[in-house]
Amino acid sequence: MLTVETISKVRLAHFRDGKGIREIAREFDLSRNTVRSIIRSGITEQKYERTEQPRPKLGSYVKRLEECLEEDSDKPVRHRRRAQILFEQLQREGYDGGYDAVRRYVGSWKRESGSALVNAFIPLEFDPGDAFQFDWSYEKVELGGVPVEVKVAQFRLCHSRKPFCVAYTRESLEMDNLKAVVIKVLMGKDRVFNRRFQSLASHYLVRSGRLHSGGRLGKRAGGEPGRLGPVPFFRNAPPLCVP
Repeated sequence: MLTVETISKVRLAHFRDGKGIREIAREFDLSRNTVRSIIRSGITEQKYERTEQPRPKLGSYVKRLEECLEEDSDKPVRHRRRAQILFEQLQREGYDGGYDAVRRYVGSWKRESGSALVNAFIPLEFDPGDAFQFDWSYEKVELGGVPVEVKVAQFRLCHSRKPFCVAYTRESLEMDNLKAVVIKVLMGKDRVFNRRFQSLASHYLVRSGRLHSGGRLGKRAGGEPGRLGPVPFFRNAPPLCVP
């Protein structure tokens, strides 16, 4: 198989230096048909692709492997045997080949049968004023020459991805998931909220909700995960309202 370097030399000799096919073939010890093919096809790289994958050791076990795969295809995804499990099973039945051959065949069989798992992504799109996300962070600042730790309420507007932050010097009703806000934790994301908190949310026309645990602000807002970056502080900032 010709290397990229050889193909490049042939092309340069013909198109840049103006040499003929016979001269190039003699110079690089190639057949004239090979030189002619390179010049006419315009290729810059030659690739070899197998039309059929040889399976010297797996061959006699292919039928057994297909039976296992067909048997698993009717089961829920979590109950299907992985390639590693199938490999170990074939080993117990006498297979002495490698794992990669089994893995490649299992992947090929699943793609051809349409049973391979497909990664699906649902884009998150929000109308203006439709939703925002919220989280708290603790920041070190200096107030009147004294270093203090403040609690920063970080909002991210889901439509514009714009951040909005307000710093507080103490914890009170503003803090999330405290007893002052959540009276009782129910199944899943359901919560029984404090009456005062419900009144506050109603005043600003905000529907209360909760992200699943372990989330960081930004992951489910369609933005980059993690912290919001540099925190912009606003003195006497008005509360954020959602129409």
